[in-house]
Amino acid sequence: MYSILRSLLFLLPAETAHHFTLFLLEICYKLPFGASILKALFNFENKGLERNIWGLNFKNPVGLAAGFDKNAKHIDALACLGFGFIEIGTVTPLAQEGNPLPRLFRLKKDEAIINRMGFNNEGVDAVVERLKKRKSKIIIGGNIGKNKLTPNENAVDDYLICFNKLFDYVDYFVVNVSSPNTPNLRALQEKDKLFAILNTLQVANSNKPTTKPILLKIAPDLNEAELNDVLSVVRDSKIAGLISSNTTIDRSGLLSSSEDLERIGNGGLSGKPVLIKANSVLDYLNKNNTNNTPIIAVGGIASAQDALKKMDLGAQLIQVYTGFIYEGPGLIKRINKAILNS
Repeated sequence: MYSILRSLLFLLPAETAHHFTLFLLEICYKLPFGASILKALFNFENKGLERNIWGLNFKNPVGLAAGFDKNAKHIDALACLGFGFIEIGTVTPLAQEGNPLPRLFRLKKDEAIINRMGFNNEGVDAVVERLKKRKSKIIIGGNIGKNKLTPNENAVDDYLICFNKLFDYVDYFVVNVSSPNTPNLRALQEKDKLFAILNTLQVANSNKPTTKPILLKIAPDLNEAELNDVLSVVRDSKIAGLISSNTTIDRSGLLSSSEDLERIGNGGLSGKPVLIKANSVLDYLNKNNTNNTPIIAVGGIASAQDALKKMDLGAQLIQVYTGFIYEGPGLIKRINKAILNS
């Protein structure tokens, strides 16, 4: 059934299809008994799937990655599809339009996506107002970033603004310094710069009545020395966890033609082709993770087997995005059933 809907959606430009899909989901959710029907179709619940990490009780370990619901507009509807948690954002202090259209592209032969969205979002204040009104109790992560026009030397201020404004309305935070679509953002993964941001947030966190988990999302394009620096910063800053990993700028091994890739241009690649690279980074992090810092794994999950492999490589939780687009919401149930039976 979903394959038919996907075929129709894929006739539309990718970003148009994304918004139209969420529009359809909202209609279904708001119909009489719509939420109950969605839950009956896509939820799979079992005590054996529950995970308690950072003091948070996840009903299952399968989450929706950041970028799908940037502005927290669809949390209640998406919560009906069986996710254990949803990550919103990336959110910046001020609203920004992001990069010019078109900026989202399908690589159908590769079951992949290239995006150069550029942190398009309505700003932290608008997101907070929506979070205040949500009905679902699903765990929410707040993925935070800096505005495009904020120089890197002032980036920490942007992360701190988002942290303080979102604090009462999300369950955990993710510091995004790994998107390839904001100029010079990845330079913030440099050891000293990264520690300065994370340490500032940890100080702010310690001054709250209760603390909340702060995670770092990294790129899959880091070499071993850079990954060692990340692990060192995680240890020294005492943040709660890692998300491995963001989209890649690597284009090797794709089935799509070089002409198509040249026409599309720059952007972060996600989907099936990222799986091997993302798993390699995950494996390295896990083997060198002397503090046993919890890791959320994302990148290339298109099947239950892909998800199980992430868990075998040390992930405590996983997230999907591109696989969710290509496989549909039934993927979440299939993954959860496989985890339970593994």
